[in-house]
Amino acid sequence: MVERKERTADGEDAVMTRIGQAVMLQHAGDREEARTRFLAIWSEIGEDGDALHRCTLAHYMADTQDDPADELAWDLRALSAADELTDDRVGAHHHSLAVRGFYPSLHLNLAADYVKLARPEAARSQLRLARGAVGALGDDSYGDGIRAALHRLEAQVGEGAVEE
Repeated sequence: MVERKERTADGEDAVMTRIGQAVMLQHAGDREEARTRFLAIWSEIGEDGDALHRCTLAHYMADTQDDPADELAWDLRALSAADELTDDRVGAHHHSLAVRGFYPSLHLNLAADYVKLARPEAARSQLRLARGAVGALGDDSYGDGIRAALHRLEAQVGEGAVEE
């Protein structure tokens, strides 16, 4: 399936706009409608579509899942798509983005999935990867939030906080 590179009237990436709209529904508490919209977009972009679209959609789609195994599958899709991304591609979407900044959150999400699935060693492995990637985060509210979540999950699984 070939993904169309649609743009909105103001030049924005139409797929990213639609993903963002579904994310807003999700954050407003309408997980079911968000999941429905994410699935519709996924069916359009497919497994071989634009890596930024797949990474972003899968990252948020994971959070709409009721089954931890399904959540893990979507988070693995997000990580796989991130591995295909380039800084040029993410920079074309927003100048402040770099691929390396995606990994702390992606690994943190995978660690949380493994905790839910009672797989502590896999969780610890993902926590080590997340901890190793936190240097890519800025000194801002997003970075602070990821670091705090990492500390909480490390404490939960007994990894212990590692100095940055």
